[in-house]
Amino acid sequence: MTAYKSDLQIVSTADGSNTIYNAQVGENYHSRHGALQESLHVFIKAGLTYFLETSGSVTANILEVGFGTGLNFLLSADYCTSHNINLAYTGIEAYPLSADMIAQTGYDQYVSALIWESFINKYEDGLKGQIQLNANCTLQIANSPLLNFYNNNKYDIIYFDAFAAAHQPEMWGEEAIAHTIKFLKSGGVFVTYAITGNLKRMLKTLGLTIQKIPGAAGKREMLRATL
Repeated sequence: MTAYKSDLQIVSTADGSNTIYNAQVGENYHSRHGALQESLHVFIKAGLTYFLETSGSVTANILEVGFGTGLNFLLSADYCTSHNINLAYTGIEAYPLSADMIAQTGYDQYVSALIWESFINKYEDGLKGQIQLNANCTLQIANSPLLNFYNNNKYDIIYFDAFAAAHQPEMWGEEAIAHTIKFLKSGGVFVTYAITGNLKRMLKTLGLTIQKIPGAAGKREMLRATL
């Protein structure tokens, strides 16, 4: 199942990067304050680089809830390739975008040409199974609702990038969050752009240690939690 093209529109954000507005959901895939800066701040800086620096690891196994446009993956792959980190990346996306729609985002300008070309050419294969993007990076996109996602892997980092709770409240409920945390390794890091009292309480109940850290532009704070 894929998102309907008629419901999707490319829109520019405040930092000059594009996002996609999904009329069916009534929400953008990224912050209107800046798609690129949000992804870099919340997921690359507060998630990926934080994990690598604190753990000393030269590998990263990432699960993303809400693969969307692939921007978080592209930036992660670019970072890991340039720093010789081995990246195994799994995205969960119930309504995947078409390769044609992703190509219209202009995200090719933010990563190396080789990473972009490999990603856009192999993207649809990634919806069917694991693909090798390059010597450092693998990608698999599970075309599945979150609660139907199962595998035997445990992940170092979880990027939780679902649409906002106002538009997809089921993604932020106890069942969804508990199911997600099942896939996090001990010592693993969970990051998301959102921070609410309810989310903090749920994560603490699941055994995570909470950090409130400065948010991306337009948000005072974001959440990082460690199991």
